[in-house]
Amino acid sequence: MLKTRIITAIFLLTGLMLLLFSASAPVWSIAALIVTWLGAREWFGFIHLSETSKIFNTALFLLIGAGLIMLPKTSLSDYEGLARMLILGFASFFWIVIAPIWLIRNATLNSQWIMSALGILLLMATCIALQGLREISPWLLLGTILTVSIADSAAYFSGKRFGRRKLAPEISPGKTWEGVYGALVAVTLCGFALCYSQGFSYWLIVSLWMIVTLSIMGDLIESLLKRKAGLKDSGTLLPGHGGVLDRIDGLLPTLTVTLFCFYLALFNGFGFQA
Repeated sequence: MLKTRIITAIFLLTGLMLLLFSASAPVWSIAALIVTWLGAREWFGFIHLSETSKIFNTALFLLIGAGLIMLPKTSLSDYEGLARMLILGFASFFWIVIAPIWLIRNATLNSQWIMSALGILLLMATCIALQGLREISPWLLLGTILTVSIADSAAYFSGKRFGRRKLAPEISPGKTWEGVYGALVAVTLCGFALCYSQGFSYWLIVSLWMIVTLSIMGDLIESLLKRKAGLKDSGTLLPGHGGVLDRIDGLLPTLTVTLFCFYLALFNGFGFQA
């Protein structure tokens, strides 16, 4: 299992690097839409939609995503910034305010339509974040993704070695507070190294802590949905990793909130300014 997991991770990382630094903007946007669309399909599986409802919602997701990609080429191009900001804002509100309440109460909504709409919102915000962070800098996007990956790996190994106290036993029994501490220590060390070698502000380390916190929340929310649905993995598409959501669950909140924070600084009416 570990060998399969490593091989799959190598293929995923290679594909990410090639697309991130070589693909044109349209190709990257399409790739981001496909990945998040696959995640949306798995989300709809969590809430046990009928086949007709799944087809409708996945088609709606693609329609919205394609519309946002084409928006700059239409007469409504002036509203692209506002559309992005609204989607990112509502999704960030969920991750910052609603998600913690869900985790504390160990409960989700029973309405399939509301959960479907939420899935479309959160995955579409992630799609926008994949595009927007790359537009700012491919290194910014890669850095955010690597921070989540480093934190996830550190949490796994430190939890295995030192794990005693359960983080959320009713939601994800395998996660421990020691794993959280291991993740924070790992990104802190990476942050110090970056700040020392590149001359970055040490406030970067606080940002890394926030990314770790958000990634854990994304992981727990997906675990909560899987538990409610009676599933072990979100899918079987990625050998050794499960489904797409199993791989990107920590990225849903981190990418979304990161880009939203950047856009808050750049937002100017219906557009953006550098």
